[in-house]
Amino acid sequence: MPCTVFLTADAAGDLEELYDYIALHDAPGKSEHVLARIEKILSSLSESPERGTYPKELLALGIRDYREIFFKPYRVIYQVIGNKVHVLLIVDGRRDMQTLLQRRLLQA
Repeated sequence: MPCTVFLTADAAGDLEELYDYIALHDAPGKSEHVLARIEKILSSLSESPERGTYPKELLALGIRDYREIFFKPYRVIYQVIGNKVHVLLIVDGRRDMQTLLQRRLLQA
């Protein structure tokens, strides 16, 4: 049974910021390419949400509530609850992930 995929307000903001940043600082058309690839990832989560790995930063803390899929260097971090997939972060993995995950997931 397919899952429903939801973007949190934070994840939608992440996607918009990422698109704007790439459009401003990278080759023309690159932002559209990245957006299309991330949308493909989000769509694929409805069919196989358990395929993602556990974020290593959270696994080190013994937390297995979240999963992630990579489109290097980007990371899509989500949580599966029943037949719903909640996308929580869409970020460039070169950021300080430990702090970002702590602020966005663990203090929520």
